[in-house]
Amino acid sequence: MIRLAIRVARADAELALAELLALAPAGVEEVDHGETIEYAVYGAPGELPALPDLRAAAGAALVDITTTEVADDWAERWRDFHRPIEVAGRLRVRSPWHEAAAGLEEIVIDPGQAFGTGAHPTTRLCLELLQDLQRGSLVDLGCGSGVIAIAAVRLGFAPVIAVDADEAAIEATARNAAENSVDVDARLLDLASEEAPAADIAIANIDLRTISLLRPAAATLVTSGYYASDRPEASGFAHVDRRVQGEWAADLFRRE
Repeated sequence: MIRLAIRVARADAELALAELLALAPAGVEEVDHGETIEYAVYGAPGELPALPDLRAAAGAALVDITTTEVADDWAERWRDFHRPIEVAGRLRVRSPWHEAAAGLEEIVIDPGQAFGTGAHPTTRLCLELLQDLQRGSLVDLGCGSGVIAIAAVRLGFAPVIAVDADEAAIEATARNAAENSVDVDARLLDLASEEAPAADIAIANIDLRTISLLRPAAATLVTSGYYASDRPEASGFAHVDRRVQGEWAADLFRRE
């Protein structure tokens, strides 16, 4: 098994991650090295993506590309890397090999088949804000593996729509929703050029540039996917609340 990794300056991490996910839609491992962020994918020799296009797209942002052999016990260590996470004492996101916990709404996501497992701070911040909102219809803008959409159903939001421009993300969301026995309407949609479905609440855990383009037909908007030093623009909305975890942030807006 081979581990293919890139290191990129923190300020340019979003660009590199977007390009890498286009080449490796099964998801990446993220490691924080302070001034740089490392993204890695795993695979057998010959199965890993070629990265010349990534180097060209990221330009000067790309710091380093490395490949290393992974020990025979990589599968066991990969499982150890993914630990269950709890959000506000109510939600728990775990992998299939972890045991269920009583008293919590659980979401089961296979990290080997998804874009995200809920462990990233931006996802956790979105889920924290979500729990405090009045229940209603919800649209997840840029759903990835569907963690937020699935959590919304478990928290009592309905109906829940999940959209993404990547067909693999829609397939992952539909599969994960079925495996968690929840009803999510997963739709292929390009947020940069198509209008988002209307809902009481729109939630967007995506890149800052795409957030600035959004004009959701919603009364409430939750945004994340950026650093705490960033301030998203939400046309037609007033800022209400902000949550921060480490260097990441999420914001709550209400229609003006």
